[in-house]
Parts: sequence; C-alpha cells; structure tokens
Amino acid sequence: MMTQAHLHSLCLLALYLTTGYGQEGKVSGPLKAMTLPVFEGQEPSQIIFQFKADPPAVTFKLTGETDDTFKIDSDGLLYHIKALDRETKAIHNLQIAALDAQGATVVGPVPITIKVEDINDNRPTFLQSKYEGSVRQNSRPGKPFMYVNATDLDDPATLNGQLSYQIVIQLPKINNVMYFQINNKTGAISLTREGSQELDPAKNPSYNLVVSVKDMGGQNENSFSDTASVDITVKENIWKAPEPVEIVENSTDPHPIKITQVRWNEAGAQYSLFEKEKLPRFPFSIDQEGDIYVTQPLDREENDSYVFYAAAKDEYGKPLARPLEIHVKVKDINDNPPICPSTVTVFEVQENEILGSNIGTLTAHDMDEENTVNSILGYRIVEQTPKLPTDGLFLVQTYQGVFQLAKRSLKKQDTPQYNLTVEVSDKDFKTLCFVQVNIIDINDQIPIFEKSDYGNLTLAEDTNIGSTILIIQATDADEPLTGSSKIVYRIIQGDSEGRLGIDTDPQTNAGYVTIRKPLDFETAAISNIVVQAENPEPLVSGVTYNASSLATFKLIVTDVNEAPIFSQDVFQAKVSEDAAVGTKVGSVTAKDPEGLNVSYSLRGDSRGWLKIHPVTGEISSVAPLDREAQSLYRVRVVATEVGGSSLSATTDFLLTLTDVNDNPPRLVKNYTGLFLCYPLNAPGSVIFEATDDDQQSLRGLHFTFSLGSESLQDHWEVSRINGTHARLSTKHTDFEERLYEIPIRINDGGRPPLEGTVSLPVTFCTCVEGRCFRPAGHQAGIPTMGMAVGILLTTFLVIGIILAVVFIRIQKNKGKNKAGSAQASENQPLRS
Repeated sequence: MMTQAHLHSLCLLALYLTTGYGQEGKVSGPLKAMTLPVFEGQEPSQIIFQFKADPPAVTFKLTGETDDTFKIDSDGLLYHIKALDRETKAIHNLQIAALDAQGATVVGPVPITIKVEDINDNRPTFLQSKYEGSVRQNSRPGKPFMYVNATDLDDPATLNGQLSYQIVIQLPKINNVMYFQINNKTGAISLTREGSQELDPAKNPSYNLVVSVKDMGGQNENSFSDTASVDITVKENIWKAPEPVEIVENSTDPHPIKITQVRWNEAGAQYSLFEKEKLPRFPFSIDQEGDIYVTQPLDREENDSYVFYAAAKDEYGKPLARPLEIHVKVKDINDNPPICPSTVTVFEVQENEILGSNIGTLTAHDMDEENTVNSILGYRIVEQTPKLPTDGLFLVQTYQGVFQLAKRSLKKQDTPQYNLTVEVSDKDFKTLCFVQVNIIDINDQIPIFEKSDYGNLTLAEDTNIGSTILIIQATDADEPLTGSSKIVYRIIQGDSEGRLGIDTDPQTNAGYVTIRKPLDFETAAISNIVVQAENPEPLVSGVTYNASSLATFKLIVTDVNEAPIFSQDVFQAKVSEDAAVGTKVGSVTAKDPEGLNVSYSLRGDSRGWLKIHPVTGEISSVAPLDREAQSLYRVRVVATEVGGSSLSATTDFLLTLTDVNDNPPRLVKNYTGLFLCYPLNAPGSVIFEATDDDQQSLRGLHFTFSLGSESLQDHWEVSRINGTHARLSTKHTDFEERLYEIPIRINDGGRPPLEGTVSLPVTFCTCVEGRCFRPAGHQAGIPTMGMAVGILLTTFLVIGIILAVVFIRIQKNKGKNKAGSAQASENQPLRS
C-alpha cells in the first residue's frame, strides 16, 4: 500500500515535471553553495531546485531560516509550502546537508540563499492627498517651484518600483494651453514657456492641477496609479523693468545720483549690472537694495543712450529670473559750436552761369542733438575777396547753406577765383568757415588741325602691331589742361575694321597713329583715312565742329608674301575604333593669301595610323585604330604654299576614337594570395573582382559570372555580389591540401556581349593565426621540407669543417712558436 509520504513525493514530482523543472544544470544539480531566485506571491508547493548527491548519500537535511516555509524531501527536491512576500522578507538563508543511510553527514551543510524576486503587487501612493504651492508670474520656465512625492513598496531597482508623474488636468485651461509641467521622474512642478509669459494674477489668481503617479515607469498598461490635487496661487511679479530714464548731460551735481530702482520678489537677492555692449567706461552701479546710480557726469556727444541689464541671483549665484533691461537717455544741452566741413570748401562755376544758379552747398555740423534748437545752424557771408567787378556777387540761403550767383555772370579773364568768409551760428555759438569759388572756362572753342592733309603713307602689310606710323596735331584755344581744351582723335572714315588707333599726348595734344590690327594688302591695299579732333567736354550751345577739325591721309599697303592660313585654329573629328583601314576620318583646309596652291602633310603621327591627301587635305586611316591604346590622337598638319617662298603654317588635328566592345572581361588584378584553411570545417569562399578595358556604356553596367567547367559544379559555385564582384564558394569540405586553378567565365553584357575565361588560383593550406603557414604542395622555385633540411645540414657541416681547419692551424702555429722560443733560449749566452 502507498504511504502518504510516497503520495506527496509523487505529487511534487508530477508538478516538477509539468512546470518544466528537471533539466540538468538549470533547476537540478550537485549540492553546492548557490543563490536561488524565487518570485514572490507564487502558489505553495512550488519546486525551487533539485539537489543531487552521490552515494553513500541517500537523503537530505534542511536547516536555517526555514520559517516553516521551505522543505526538502529525500530525493533532494527543495520547495516552499507558503507564498513568499519580498516586502516582508527578501532573503532567506538556508543550509542543506546530504546524509547517508545511518544519518551521518556526507556533504555539507552547504549555504543556500533564497532571494525573493519582486512582482508588482503594491500600488504607488502620494504622501499627501492635496498639495498647495505658489508661483510668481513671469518666473523662469523649467525652474521648479514645488514638488509632489509618492512611494511604492515594490523594489525600486526594478521596473515595478519606478514611478512616473503626469499632470492629468489643469483648471482653468485657457485656449487649451498648458501653463504647468512636471518632471515625470522627480515630481518637480514648473512653468512652461507659455505659462511664464501668460500667467497673470489679475486674470486668474489660482489654478488647480490633478497629478497622477504610475509605477512600471508609466509604460505598462498593467501599471498601478494614484492621484493627488495641487492648488497653485499666482503671485504678482514685482521684478519688472523700470521706465526709461533721462539724464541731463554734463551735470554738476554731486555723484553718484540715484536714477531708478529694481526689486526682487523676496528679500535676500543679490543684484548686479552688466552691459549690453562693451563700452570704454560704464558709469552706473547698483547697491544691494536694488537702487541704481549714475556714478559720473555723462556726455551726450560721447554716448547719447545706454542700455544695460540688472540681474538678481540667489545666495548660490544662480539667476532667479531673466535680467531686466534698463534704458538711459542722455538729454542734450547746447555745449558744442558749429564745425566747418573742411578747412576750405571749394565750388566751381562756369563763366557763363546764369543769375540765381546754385553753385554749391556748405554743410556745417553741430555735435549737439539733431532736430533740436541746439543744432539749428544759420549761414551768413561776411566777406568777399576780391570785390571785383563788384561786391555781393554771391548770396547764401540762411538755413540751407546753398550758395547762389547773385548779380551777374562771371568772366574768368576778369577774376579766376573768389574767397568768401561765412559765419555759421547756432543758438549760442558762432564759427567762421571759408569758401573758395573757382571760375572755370566754358568749351566755346573747337580743335583746329595745323594741316588738313597729311599726304600718302606707304606701309608693308607685315608692319608690326603697335608701330607708330604718323603724328598729327590740332590745337584748342580754351583753357589749357582742362576738359574744354583736351583733344580726342577719332577715325570717322576709311578704317571700318579698326586696324588703326590714335593716342593723345595729354600735355601737347599730339595724336600718335598706331597699328592696332594686322594690315592686309589682299583686302585693303589703299584706304583714305579721315580723322576728327574733338573735346571730351560738350561744346556750349551754338558752337559746332566744322572742317577745321578734320584731317585726312592716304594709307597705301604693299604686298608681302605670307604663309597659308588655316580655316580653323584646331580641326577635330570623331570615328569608331573599328573603322576599316582607308576610312576617311576628317579633312583640313587652308588658303594662301597670295592665291598660291597649298600642299598638305602630317607631322607627329607617332602610331602611323593616318595619312593626308596632299591636295585635298582629306585625312584617312592607314592602320587599325585602337581606343584602348590612345583615345584622343593628336597630329600636326602642315600647309605649305606651292611655289613662291614655300612658306608653311601648322595646326592641330584631334581625332577622338569612340569605343567598341572589343575587350573581353578579365580579373582586376593577379590573385596570388587567395587561400582557405585546411582542413575545412565548413564550406568557405573567396571574393574576386572583374573589369575590362572598354567603356562602361559599351560593356554594360554588370558582369555575370559562371564556372568554366561543368565538372566543377559538384565542388564549387559562383555567386554574383554586384556588377563587378563575385564570390567563389566551396560546396563541401573534402578538398586536398594543394593549389586549385578554378576556371571562371565572365560575360560583360555589352553590345555585342563578350565573354572571357579566367583562372582563379585558390590554395588550401595549414593556417596559423588565420594565415597560410606554407603553400599547399610543392611549388616551382620553393624547396620542399626534405630539401630544406638537407640544405640546413649541409650548411652546418661546411661550417664545422671550416672551424676544424682553423683550429688545427692555430695548434700548429702554437707548436712552432714554442719550438722557436726554446731554440732561442739555448742560443742565448749566460750572463755573469
């Protein structure tokens, strides 16, 4: 009959198996010290671990902090009979011993620690159901003004005890804008940017928030939560910028002088001032009551206004709020006299100027404030020198400073210059300024040539550009060295091509006729040139240029034999590289200026690809062309006149060869270092790259790859990686330790497609630290292991023989030296 104990063990074993226990090394194992985690709140009779002991141990004994909760049976099954609670006790220290059949301890006792793991079985709770706080309007956003706090009995080191705060409701909520925010981890409540700007106790003196707290970091739908009410009172902010301040400049009152003040909302703030822009001096200060002072007299002309900031900080030096902007305006007094614009102001007046004409404006300056009575200036002429032909020739507008011609037109021959003394005054000061009026000549005289015909001028057509070929001269009766008397020469007839140019000497007005472009007998052998002399200044009304300002000369160009001239500076052509021999690839043309026939020839045909017809200039191929050898082919074409002086000219002929798909694919490099470690533990692979010498547009955008032999398909496979790279992989691991040459077919997909077969060498070799230790098999030029050992032994043998010979010779020399010494001793006479 089955006993109650057997029945209990069977039930535990059934539970043990159905819950997944019994896997060796996970929930069962030998008896040794360990820590076992168990989740709190589990149903009783849960298996924790099964301990095993080798004979003679037959049963187990449990002691320690069992708390009538933990049991162990004779099969080593450790289990608990009550639900565990981490918040009551998180650690249970047990001891287990293995006993033999007589009850003697075989192993242990061994310490076993039961660590109760947390589950989320506690809800967070606010420390208060209702919180109260206050905040000043315009407080800095993000700066906490109060905190809410909650606790959770679950393990704070796990997600179960991690709390997250959130504002659920804000009343009132204006325009659906949140004025308050909360730090979801700390519970710190602060203003949002909108709250800092819009909170106003006059409109809404208080707000109510409903704040929630959730465990599980607030991210789990099974989180527990709690709520609390927060009442917030809004207080008026007295930290406000004061009204702008006005200070009269150059004050003689004792300084410092209080000008305004600022106040923080609570006592104990530390005040300071700082500048908006760095100034040479900063004449303001603030005391710890918030009173602001000007420390010295101000000068409006130095600085007419100041903008600076007042800051309030706490005892730790941290700002309590945004700084306040302080504006100070310096009020003007009339303490500056007028200032002349320069030592002498110069005006120019034409001698035919009509009465009432404006001849200039004198603009004096006053450093006092503009648009005030202190800066209004008046002008008055107090003296005119000379007073010829009469005094009072000029007047000035009192407040504008505009000068006008008052009595009559002026004549340069009477007086070329007048000096005026002008009084400029403001409300309290007067200044004398000086004006110089220069009378300038008017352009009422035309240039007149000294002779109207300069005769015939004969020149060879190869006369150098820049050569001076003629000097012409005209004179002007206007005032010298002015725009009225300066002369500009212009060819108005006989030179439409612009072959000639005329430069004027600025001192003498002489005109130097020069060659600007090459002369050409064939196009213009004789030219009748007409030149007009003009002034850069316009003539006065009623005066015009006439025949006195014109001169002529005849230009006769004589012939010079010239070299042929090509119709283009460079000739270019394009042809396919597979063009048949004899194909016309281009042509050149040249003409001889004297009408002689032209013969063509080539120079620099380094590859011998081209020939040229000596009469027509047609160029054709005489050998196969190859773009891969040279895609742009340059030769020199020589055109030589037939007869005459046999002069010649050269030009370039550029032949561009277009590509055809005439190159099969190849490997991008010589792959000599590809290897796989022998023996293979798993199929391996190597990567290689292909290219060819044709243009990409002809060979397509992608290569395709395949094995070059069907017999290799059971052992190897080729897979394409991209348009240029492929992977050669083994299909099994049964390879010999040697070099394999794998044929690979590569197709370029061009128009037409070309295919090439390449050999890819892959070595199977013994590897040391991921590198090939030695080549697989014997390669040509590399000694085998036996050969290497033989060479090494031979080397040692030769070295041994050499050492033996040297040793023997040394011994012989020592013997000779001893014999010689003995003989010398015998022959030496005895001394008395």
